[in-house]
Amino acid sequence: MQWDVFCRVIDNHGDLGVCWRLCADLAARGDTARLWTDDASALAWMAPAGSPRVEVRPWPADADTAAPGDVVVEAFGCDLPHGFVDAMAARRVAPVWINLEYLSAEAYVERSHRLQSPQMSGPGRGLTKWFYYPGFTPATGGLIREPGLLDALAGLDRTAWLAAHGIEPRPGERLVSVFCYPNPALAGLPARLAGQPTLLLLTPGAAVPGPLPAGVRTQALPYLPQASYDRLLRACDLNFVRGEDSFVRAQWAGRPFTWHIYPQDDGAHVPKLDAFLDRFLAGAPATLATDVRAWWAGWNGEAPLPARLPDTHAWATQCENWREALAGQADLVTGLRQFIRKSS
Repeated sequence: MQWDVFCRVIDNHGDLGVCWRLCADLAARGDTARLWTDDASALAWMAPAGSPRVEVRPWPADADTAAPGDVVVEAFGCDLPHGFVDAMAARRVAPVWINLEYLSAEAYVERSHRLQSPQMSGPGRGLTKWFYYPGFTPATGGLIREPGLLDALAGLDRTAWLAAHGIEPRPGERLVSVFCYPNPALAGLPARLAGQPTLLLLTPGAAVPGPLPAGVRTQALPYLPQASYDRLLRACDLNFVRGEDSFVRAQWAGRPFTWHIYPQDDGAHVPKLDAFLDRFLAGAPATLATDVRAWWAGWNGEAPLPARLPDTHAWATQCENWREALAGQADLVTGLRQFIRKSS
């Protein structure tokens, strides 16, 4: 199948990261994809090797006459160019039109997944748009999980990978990666980690003011290709992630993680955060559930940051159990391809 995936870059790299992973996964399974975007610059470090079956194209003008493929994905409600929609409507067999939504654990996702929206007017009149929701249950579209990903992470030679990337932890030193939006809580993180020797690995944009407490040191990382970032998450003992793409990859890494959700002025992010925690912590020991909720609330500015981390051993067990449960569900691309075959 030929896929056209449309992505607008708003103010961060996450949307493009998700769309590239989608295209690359489709290509690895034998399909071809065109990724249309208004800013492909971050792909220079996200995917420096590209993919032989993925073509990156600039966002088309309305007059662009490119022939649509079999499937058109409108990522995150980015609104397709009218000229391209005209071409979709003119195709002898209309492409399947997918609106790929943002990830959420909220209850509405299961109700809204795979709903159709017949286009009654405008350039797409007569076409049908389908709403496709990623999620955490079998009643949703699932998560991007490339074939072989979990085996590759499980087989990672941690020592060799770290050395190859210039990361040299000292004996007994805990590794913590930090990828976050601007966050006042970051300044207080070293003090919370001081009970154990810790190397903080800071991704671009994350900075910790000094002086650091005894036993805590930092190392600045460059932007990493997506495959390398996946392995960084697996190699660390604790990960701080943000947005959507790194949030999902932290779950596949199976290590304790803290999510910095994208903050919204109207506070709509808070129920979204709570909805995920409700699912993630279902069945967890009561003390762990309470401590993780408090820690995440503090990291997201909804409460003071607690003076100590949750119990990392119990937290790690919960993360491993959660990953195993997610791995038992169909991944996003498998589900999408099955849905397309039924809808074509």
